[in-house]
Amino acid sequence: MSDVPVLPVQVRFRREAVPGPMARWQPWRWVLVDVWPHAPSLPHATCVERSAEGEVWDHLGCEVALHRDDAEGLYLNLSTEQPCWWVMWRLQDLPGEAEPAPVPLEVTLSYHDAGRWLDAQEQVDRVDAPPEVVAWLRDFTDTHYRPEPKRRQRPESFKPLTDRFGNPVRISTGAVRRKGGGAGTAETGGTHGG
Repeated sequence: MSDVPVLPVQVRFRREAVPGPMARWQPWRWVLVDVWPHAPSLPHATCVERSAEGEVWDHLGCEVALHRDDAEGLYLNLSTEQPCWWVMWRLQDLPGEAEPAPVPLEVTLSYHDAGRWLDAQEQVDRVDAPPEVVAWLRDFTDTHYRPEPKRRQRPESFKPLTDRFGNPVRISTGAVRRKGGGAGTAETGGTHGG
């Protein structure tokens, strides 16, 4: 039996008209509306509302898992002003539908997961998490998150000086000595002029 806490969730998207001049290029857009805990279910999508203003789709069968090795990513979410869900989704063809609809592929509460998805240029949206989910997340991180101990950094003054090639460098605080002599050099103490 796994000790990974899992929370089944429902994800809602809304298709809405794009306002203003942008509508010339993209008349519609999909918006993540909400994520909330739901009874376990087989994955499926349902259009719960269809009107001239748009559509609303609910997706069941998604799960959020809290892993101990990602406790730092979960803690980072909790340390924000408003902890949130992140949903990675793609437009996909659904049976019986003329146009593609959004399908959530992953739902997470981890900053690290969301960051990896964004780095991979996936479509990722966020929505605020409800208080009961934040409390569940806080219980988990309080139990499993341990900040990495800070290591004392060696002061810069104790590091050996090297040139750009890594060779040791000697520093002298004495008078500047130049080879070749001549007027105006440090060695001769000469002056300029005629």
